Amino acid sequence: MVDLSTKYLGITLKNPVILGASNLVTNIDNLKRAEDAGAAAIVYKSLFEEQIQLESAQLEDELEEYNERHAEMVKLFPTLQHAGPEEHLTNLRKAKESIKVPLIASLNAIYEESWVEYAQLIAQTGVDALELNFFYVPRDTVTDGNQVKDAQLSVLKAVKSKVSLPVSVKLSPFYANPLNIVYQMDQAGVNGFVLFNRLFQPDIDIEKEQHFSPFNLSNPEDNKLPLRFAGLLYQTIKGSICSNTGIFTGADVIKMILAGADCVQIVSTVYKNKIEYIQTIVNDIRTWMEKKGYKKLDDFRGSLSNKKINDPFVYKRAQYIDLLLKSEQIFKKYPVH
Repeated sequence: MVDLSTKYLGITLKNPVILGASNLVTNIDNLKRAEDAGAAAIVYKSLFEEQIQLESAQLEDELEEYNERHAEMVKLFPTLQHAGPEEHLTNLRKAKESIKVPLIASLNAIYEESWVEYAQLIAQTGVDALELNFFYVPRDTVTDGNQVKDAQLSVLKAVKSKVSLPVSVKLSPFYANPLNIVYQMDQAGVNGFVLFNRLFQPDIDIEKEQHFSPFNLSNPEDNKLPLRFAGLLYQTIKGSICSNTGIFTGADVIKMILAGADCVQIVSTVYKNKIEYIQTIVNDIRTWMEKKGYKKLDDFRGSLSNKKINDPFVYKRAQYIDLLLKSEQIFKKYPVH
């Protein structure tokens, strides 16, 4: 019998497959289905401070729309305030009570003070860990990249100083040197890294000549990036490595572990193949291990990482030159007519 257990953020998981944050997990029945299908942990949908602020502003506008229509009427509606994060916190508590596998909360705030405040409130819900959703969308040409990095490091240190939960950070690849960012956050005491965040991008309808926001699921080819960084980071940091984006099958999970990941997060494959497909992924990992004679994940974890392979160029840009020198192989696969 093979042992699929692994450690993530200091938490023992029964296998390396985590259901990532999405709208799917806001439904209690879906949480239970995922647990029954074999998900080792579940990340709850992010608490977005920006959304709370927007909803609060909209509520205020609606309540004040008919104010002071004449001298005798100052207000039409009673004074009300938006509940802030309370609804999300209540749902987190219910989610935690409904499943036995670890539940990881996700947070995306704006100001350092609110990062800390919301993190402390989340810690009180009983969740097992906290994932800081660190994505930054460039909006101008004057913001220096070091400002973004320093702000995120400051938030991380502030949150870590105030909560006792294990804390991971979910990063985008859009840093000049993501490896250095990971190293600095690792030194700051973060417990793990989710690589990488998938950002939604705007599109343009050329017939209507207007923008729209498509719901873009990831593609299998997208997993090459997290695989590369898992391979480069293995045994160079203390924190856990969780690969994310483009992971659809048991084979994809195996690749990530061979590169050096401790676990993976999946979402798109669940949307495409239903929640119960998690069981297929877990079974495929088990079948492969039995065929190869591996008893536990550590028997092959990182065996194809940068630390373990003899070829120094596999994870380096120089491999690009090697591919160009072997261009005849490309022509054989894709003949030019």
